[in-house]
Amino acid sequence: MTNTHALENLQLAFIGAGAMAEAMIGGLLSRHQLSPEHITASDKHGERLDDLRGRFGIRTTPDNGAAAREGAVVVLAVKPQVLPAVFADVGGKIRPDALVLSIVAGTTIESIAAGTRHRAIVRTMPNTPAQVGEGMTVWTATAEVSAPQREQARAIVAALGHQLHVDDEHFLDMATAISGTGPAYVFLLMEALIDAAVHLGFSRADARELVVQTIRGSAHFAERSTVHPAEMRNMVTSPGGTSADALYQLEKGAFRTVISKAVLAAYRRSVELGRLSAKLAAAPPQPGA
Repeated sequence: MTNTHALENLQLAFIGAGAMAEAMIGGLLSRHQLSPEHITASDKHGERLDDLRGRFGIRTTPDNGAAAREGAVVVLAVKPQVLPAVFADVGGKIRPDALVLSIVAGTTIESIAAGTRHRAIVRTMPNTPAQVGEGMTVWTATAEVSAPQREQARAIVAALGHQLHVDDEHFLDMATAISGTGPAYVFLLMEALIDAAVHLGFSRADARELVVQTIRGSAHFAERSTVHPAEMRNMVTSPGGTSADALYQLEKGAFRTVISKAVLAAYRRSVELGRLSAKLAAAPPQPGA
């Protein structure tokens, strides 16, 4: 269980003020785990800082280094391609007793450690539903992260929805292929079902409502059930019925195999992006991102 007092009076610094930083800030404030004066966000885009300051009342600055110096927890929430510039801004400026928490896709702990010149690091893999508080975040920590800091990390990622701690960083590449990329698989399925419903004669608006609620309801049903998904599938598959015919066509089209291949491709790409991020992090710095 997450310690609700783990973040009490803690200063958080968000390096980057994009959608995921916004989701984390909004989640932390809505859960009353932090007050706005305990959160600072930095970004090169002034309009983003104006927006976050206006909506949440947090402190903002265009200076990444100044934000990093203030944070007991420094959250790296930028795109991988701007990391060299961010590292130039914050490297060596993070407090020795601070925690660095990264939500940067595909960037390894070693790359973060080299760029920040800091070893107490939590690396996370959130996903898109985190932006509505229904995310799945997988995270891991270095040996230098203390027990209280682990609780702080757990409380922060819990603001995005569900969280899962793993001991080995390699599981984050696996999580990228399942939960990180998973929403794309679901959205593609939704798109295909909506198009099929329209083809049958439903309006696109009605088709969307049917599909979204069917997937939402199925997910809730699966969450509350204790049986294997195969058993749940059998519940709605009568001999000689419509589900049986539909499932036959899916199996004939190698549905399971295609999903498995897609996941494996995503995993391999995640591993490759980790290697590329290491090269990117070692690139000559360009301050001011």
